Amino acid sequence: MAMESLHAKNRRVAVAAATVACAMAGLAYASVPLYKLFCEATGFGGTTQVATSAPKDFGEQTISIRFDSNIDSTLGWNFHAKQTLQTIRIGEVAMASFSAQNFGTEESTGSATFNVTPVAAGAFFNKIECFCFTAQTLKPGETALMPVQYFVDPAILQDADAKNIREITLSYTFYPATKTAQAEKTTN
Repeated sequence: MAMESLHAKNRRVAVAAATVACAMAGLAYASVPLYKLFCEATGFGGTTQVATSAPKDFGEQTISIRFDSNIDSTLGWNFHAKQTLQTIRIGEVAMASFSAQNFGTEESTGSATFNVTPVAAGAFFNKIECFCFTAQTLKPGETALMPVQYFVDPAILQDADAKNIREITLSYTFYPATKTAQAEKTTN
């Protein structure tokens, strides 16, 4: 009887340990997409928001937007902001343009990652249109103008952590696109 009780306890411990191990593996697998969703929803880590339209009303208070451009050297592109600084009214829709040129000898595809600093501004920086939403393909020698349509949500003026921000930096880095991103581009 004692031996059967010991085997039952060992089985319960083994099942519990296997359940915990499976839960940890599942959580590890889901952590990257869950973290991305969290950042997109909250603006955490300087992740910008995506909007379909801007607020109807905006005041007179202005904010400066600085544009930073970076590129992975293996991509073989030149990439830069056409204007490095804009001053806009908070809530007003603005447009910025970036230029990319493929100086390689073959067609190549790049994807841009982005972030906003200071981090507290991420929840209030909204992009309506952005080249970063899709992979970009350039032929050898081709140059492309890449627009970003954006606004800063007036709610920034009510946020204790963000209301004193006077300058936001929107930074992009282009990397060679993965084969998956290239496949998605050709199917769309």
